[in-house]
Amino acid sequence: MKFLNNSLGKILLAGLMLLPLPSVQAAEKQRETMLFLPMDNRPVCSSYVVKTMEAAGYNVLVPPDKYLASYNRNGNPDELWKWLVKRAPQADAAVISTDSLIYGGLVASRTHHEPQAVLEERLKRLETLRDQSPVRLYAFSTLMRTPRASFGAVEPPYYSKIGPAIFRYSELCDSDDLIGLNLKNALTKKTLETNLPADALQDWLDRRQKNLHINSMLTDMTRKNRFHFLAIGKDDNAPLSHTHMEARKLTQETYDLTQRTFQIVPGVDQLGLLLLTRAGNELNRYNPRVYTFYAEGWGPRTLPQYSDMTLGQSVPQQILAIDGRTATSAANADIVLALNTPYDGVMMDSTAPSNQFFSSPQNRKYIGQLKQLLDNGNLVSLADVAYSNGADNGFMNELAKAGQIERLTAYNGWNTADNTVGFAICQGVLAPQMQKQDAKKLMQIRIIDDWYYQANARRNATAFLDSKNQTAAIYLLGPYQKPARELAQDICRELAGRYTFTEKSNFDITFPWDRLFEIEVDLKKDKK
Repeated sequence: MKFLNNSLGKILLAGLMLLPLPSVQAAEKQRETMLFLPMDNRPVCSSYVVKTMEAAGYNVLVPPDKYLASYNRNGNPDELWKWLVKRAPQADAAVISTDSLIYGGLVASRTHHEPQAVLEERLKRLETLRDQSPVRLYAFSTLMRTPRASFGAVEPPYYSKIGPAIFRYSELCDSDDLIGLNLKNALTKKTLETNLPADALQDWLDRRQKNLHINSMLTDMTRKNRFHFLAIGKDDNAPLSHTHMEARKLTQETYDLTQRTFQIVPGVDQLGLLLLTRAGNELNRYNPRVYTFYAEGWGPRTLPQYSDMTLGQSVPQQILAIDGRTATSAANADIVLALNTPYDGVMMDSTAPSNQFFSSPQNRKYIGQLKQLLDNGNLVSLADVAYSNGADNGFMNELAKAGQIERLTAYNGWNTADNTVGFAICQGVLAPQMQKQDAKKLMQIRIIDDWYYQANARRNATAFLDSKNQTAAIYLLGPYQKPARELAQDICRELAGRYTFTEKSNFDITFPWDRLFEIEVDLKKDKK
């Protein structure tokens, strides 16, 4: 019987070896060309995405930077359209931000003053693209966000003053639409409508209506097979908000569309990489199986900041967005998506005082479980979402001391939980197609950015600006960029030297959007 089992195992193994699994060799042979039109030139939306796909063996073409939105300019929809039409015949697939083609970028979608007719004319150009070129077209759009507050030039100017009141009004509008309001809340809503500056509130509502109308038109184009796949992302929002309400209305309108062609996805900044990964998977007829493994505590019941869905609801949606499948166990998965979540389900910013370099019993238990998965031969991609906008210091310090960071397939801990999860899924699935050194570099970038900078150096740089009575410079560094960068870089380099995985890394950091919120990590040749 033992002989028969061994023989059967060998036959099955031989059969599996013939299946079209992703590999470095396959990537080198195929080298599919993809067009990528990002929503702006932030590293997480552009350069980091391109580096990931190119490391996985794809040829990625991106428009000239001067046509893309940056921190001090909107993108150029007309020039981006010309680029897309010219390049489409050369590509196997195209992943495009409709916000760039219609508004001029993500920030422009929240701040523009374009007439509805102009927006519709730009949208209708897309109707013809599939007729002009047989390229597989993957499009992503956004529902306007509803932040609790916002500073800097990423919302209309009035939002920095009355944003919290607008957010409260938005909560009440959504609640009224869902179940109606009691007398107290109805009076509060009426008071807000009366006291908020009428021109500002109307401006905000008008732009939202334009955005919702454009998204509705995009879904109609999906019905007409103008897109191979359309994803609409929910930007920063909450369980009660205009974003949540508009997503509900779109869901009701699109009952006839299947998730094979259309999804509303939590988060926005990760959409470019999600759809590029989906395009690659579909071109190679690969449906990766992803097993989700949560830390002890609230786990899948965790409701992240800036989201209207628990992780248990949103993570399967992002797996589906790459044309993946949710695995029932680690044993039958291609990749394990490990989620380090807050034990009590309460998520704070990574700069919170509680985010210290001391591990909890739950941290140590989860690290032991991850070690067991790695010892069993599982590929593990870690989504560090115990905090927003950066890593969990105590958990990561303990993981490094245990020698487990270098054994991971991928790591992410940036921005919102939905952004982190999306990147962690994609980089985890794509890593087996990469050379080991390339996969290591991508993970070093994320460690430096998400752990060393976001959870540590950013706090120090903020304190430095506060000490100079320049708190506003957090959102526009100006003359303070150089000292802030030198301070942040020194802290990141000091932390890099503490840990084996990065001790020989040689890198510079910059502030590409002239603010503390994001950096770009430029990895150079390792130190000897």
